[in-house]
Amino acid sequence: MRIAFLERVLRALYSATLYLLVPITLYHLIWRGFRQRAYFQRWDERYASYAPAGAPAPVWLHAVSVGEVNAAAPLVDRLRQLRPDLRVVVTTITPTGSERVRKLWGDAVTHVYLPYDLPGAVARFLDQFQPALALIVETELWPNLLFGCRDRGIPTHILNARLSARSLRGYRVLAPLIRRALATVRLVAAQSADDARRFERLGAAPERTRVTGNLKFDIPPPQTGDFVHAFAAALGQPRPVWIAASTHEDEEAPVLDAHRLLRERHPAALLLWAPRHPERFRAVAQRAREAGFRVASRGTERWPQPETDVFVIDTLGELTSFYACASVAFVGGSLQPIGGHNLLEPAATGTAILSGPQLHNFVDIAQRLRLAQAMRVVEDAAALAQALAALFDNVDARETMAANAARLLESGRGALDRTLALIAPVLPAAPMAG
Repeated sequence: MRIAFLERVLRALYSATLYLLVPITLYHLIWRGFRQRAYFQRWDERYASYAPAGAPAPVWLHAVSVGEVNAAAPLVDRLRQLRPDLRVVVTTITPTGSERVRKLWGDAVTHVYLPYDLPGAVARFLDQFQPALALIVETELWPNLLFGCRDRGIPTHILNARLSARSLRGYRVLAPLIRRALATVRLVAAQSADDARRFERLGAAPERTRVTGNLKFDIPPPQTGDFVHAFAAALGQPRPVWIAASTHEDEEAPVLDAHRLLRERHPAALLLWAPRHPERFRAVAQRAREAGFRVASRGTERWPQPETDVFVIDTLGELTSFYACASVAFVGGSLQPIGGHNLLEPAATGTAILSGPQLHNFVDIAQRLRLAQAMRVVEDAAALAQALAALFDNVDARETMAANAARLLESGRGALDRTLALIAPVLPAAPMAG
């Protein structure tokens, strides 16, 4: 009785705070909209006002953005193969995640934005789509959403679950509520033993927590041969090519400094540059021009030309293909305390990997790559330029790193099968024939 009362009090305080913050959510959408126009669209979905959905969607999968959508893709594809009768609704929070869903599956799945964690919005979302199973990818712990699923008898599974030590500390302010919310979850399928332990410390039941591995290891190898051939044909002659991927604003100056230093030793070096956020596409192109480089972009010239110094990848969904065009990849979000980004994408394309030291979001993968001698860590722009030059000077070193990464990828596969084995028993029953 006291536990139920405490839960009601905590939920009421949490929900009241969120309602008070609704004007801030509007400001946030406007602010992001000036940076990325897609944030001006589909506001109704953010507050759970949807077009009629037709029949219910028995399986609901939530993946916050591009990385989580990519991680979930093998699982969704396998579910659709095994159970073509199942209607699936996939939710995201970011427009880039939304675009990735559309590119992967088109109209084969239903896609909407997940609403804010307001009690009324959550209720409208669940009433609209009537899921019989909830699959949440990685770390999206919204208390009202989890409680809403429990109250409707919807089993919730957190898949590919990841929780860094920093994120665990960040949940302290809501610890009593999060603990109650996590107690409603039927399964936490964690990427690593450390992730599992942190989820248990946060409130997940140990008997419902499993280590299944990282679904990103099971992403099929990319088919990039035609793309790489077209890239090489446009370039005209072999050049040292490196890519700075998923960079953030504070990393832009170090990337330019590293490219300038690299070209002192390799004057023909070409930088492929893919900023993390679309609102930085124009800004990085301008910064590169101001630094004296000849700049082209995917959105206009389509391919770098023989005279191009910096090529800005200002499109979405093509990063893996451009990884395959580079000999060395620097993965951003790692020179500033962002926590890093997906290191397995360049590994899958046979590209040697460099990263900054800030990798708290990918501790397990980063450690495994380093132990396998498949990745090198650099501290700043000078170290990045030095590492790039050393790898361009030593083909054998690059190929050894790539081979080590390939072996690590192969050894890490299996999370998909382990995850499917856990969720298969709770999939909604197939409709009766006739």
